[in-house]
Amino acid sequence: MYKIGDRNIGKDFPVFIIAELSANHNQNFELALKTIKAAKDAGADAIKIQTYTADTITIDCDNDYFKIKGGTLWDGKNLYQLYKEAYTPWEWQSKLQKYAEELGLIFFSTPFDNSAVDFLEKLNVPCYKIASFEITDIPLIEYVASKGKPMIISTGIASEEDIKDVLNACRKVGNNQISLLKCTSEYPASVEDANLLTIPDMEKRFAVIAGLSDHSMGSDVAIASIVLGAKIIEKHFIISRKTGGPDAAFSMEYEEFKKMVESVRNVEKALGKVTYELTEKIIKSRKYSRSLFVTEDIAKGEQFNEKNVRSIRPGDGLPPKFLKEIIGKKAKIDLKRGTPLNFDSML
Repeated sequence: MYKIGDRNIGKDFPVFIIAELSANHNQNFELALKTIKAAKDAGADAIKIQTYTADTITIDCDNDYFKIKGGTLWDGKNLYQLYKEAYTPWEWQSKLQKYAEELGLIFFSTPFDNSAVDFLEKLNVPCYKIASFEITDIPLIEYVASKGKPMIISTGIASEEDIKDVLNACRKVGNNQISLLKCTSEYPASVEDANLLTIPDMEKRFAVIAGLSDHSMGSDVAIASIVLGAKIIEKHFIISRKTGGPDAAFSMEYEEFKKMVESVRNVEKALGKVTYELTEKIIKSRKYSRSLFVTEDIAKGEQFNEKNVRSIRPGDGLPPKFLKEIIGKKAKIDLKRGTPLNFDSML
């Protein structure tokens, strides 16, 4: 367990719910502010942005290596064009942080190069997120981890060897505040590819806090992850997909996110704790369980049998487990039909 702000990450409940702003500001500062406010109103614990520019994440080049293809949402663009459209201006970020923190949200970011880390250090963000496609950049991860802050790492494109490498990179610089997020790097992701059973295995296999970064539509995958032990949930957030933008198609709208948060909190309540204790309400309900009653008038000295004593509701008599022990014994007093049976009324 570790802390991000005032939150204990790794505690069973409440799960840490992150709204990813991503490119859903559409280069409009006021829309960015409105989206942060909507995320707070929808129940998010944190808002996450991304810190890069097109020039820090790639180069402006039109050859085939840099063209996006393969059935993605962004086919036909080159990487530089996409990131130029999607990035969050750095001059906004301290203002967005101030606004988010005034609302009570935890604010942090994903850095994509060392200059972004240095910039975010000046903002004193409380933790760092590593994007799935940066998980193989061990020098970057070592640099981020060296800042000594919690690391939340998506594993969407990672092999098991990649995961071991990234954990070694963090631990090499003395950072053990690590969470791995099960992630499917499809946009949107299919439910069939979620493989949520990886979450408890990840926690056990790698000795980390595990969670989910979810790109599927709806909230089913996110809610199910709670049952399997996810301690963090991250979803892309947008006020309305109608506003468009690079990530709009797989982002969760305000009402959807709000319902997801409500469902997650209800699931947390339902999971509760391991207990065999009976609540006061259940104890009262036991009144209507089965017990042994006199079902025919019985005279003093008469034997109990399966006709004049039965297991019926309500629960005021002896537990039915004593029925065989009682059959053949004699009544100590006259007993009327409808009398709960107890040991004091038999010889």
